[in-house]
Amino acid sequence: MDPSLRSNGSNTRLPTQPSVRTAGRSRLAGRVERVLNSALAGERAAVLNAASAELLADPVGVAAVFESALDRPGVGVLGHFMTHELLRRSGLHDDLLNALASPHPATRAAAARICGAARLSESIVWIADLLQDASPTVRDAAVRSLSRLGGRRAVEQVIASADGIPLYRLAITLSRAASDVDIEALMRQPASERAAVATVLACGLRRDALRVSPLLGIAHDRRWPMPVRLAACKALAMIGDRSAADGLHRLAEADPDETVKKTADRAYRRLLRRAVSRPR
Repeated sequence: MDPSLRSNGSNTRLPTQPSVRTAGRSRLAGRVERVLNSALAGERAAVLNAASAELLADPVGVAAVFESALDRPGVGVLGHFMTHELLRRSGLHDDLLNALASPHPATRAAAARICGAARLSESIVWIADLLQDASPTVRDAAVRSLSRLGGRRAVEQVIASADGIPLYRLAITLSRAASDVDIEALMRQPASERAAVATVLACGLRRDALRVSPLLGIAHDRRWPMPVRLAACKALAMIGDRSAADGLHRLAEADPDETVKKTADRAYRRLLRRAVSRPR
């Protein structure tokens, strides 16, 4: 099961919390929010009276509503199911999936954005195809969508297309989409040097203190390519766990590679600054 669909099963009725209305949001987005809130509150007859073309014309606003609702605490597998059922009752589910194959790049990008925000897991295989799209806008939307969908299938598709994704975006996507098990597997057996760098940086972006020890091991192990070792130093600085200080300090003093020494020294100093400034 995708990590984004986990639930402890304790709630049969989902809590609803009114989200903050953002300035300049469209009327359509407000309408989507009201109906979606009703569906998440257990109203099984709720229907969104809007055409798919309307939603696709406002992908930013509509996607923001779905993201905000499905990111609330307590909204797990039941909330995702209710959202999918709402889209089906409203005749929008299949239209959104079909829009992923539209001849118009703007429509493909909009569909990817909304499908990801609504956590339509059945869209993963189609969105994965968009990672090779001729349009940079569509490719970017596809990567961001897979980041929102998460889970092993999404991670596998992203890794398979890693060479065509900017490194910073690849790291951000893995930090959001990958489970702890996925991260561990990617660190143990990366598909490529680029994937290894992105995975290590993802640990830093996640502030994953459980990865301090393996990251120190990577930083010190000269069998790893230098970019991966440098990324490990940066990730340790991002995590900011004081337990990494001694290891980084030793690396900064004794590593034979000057680039690694400088990067480790910067990471060590940054870690100390974070430790000092962190409230006790």
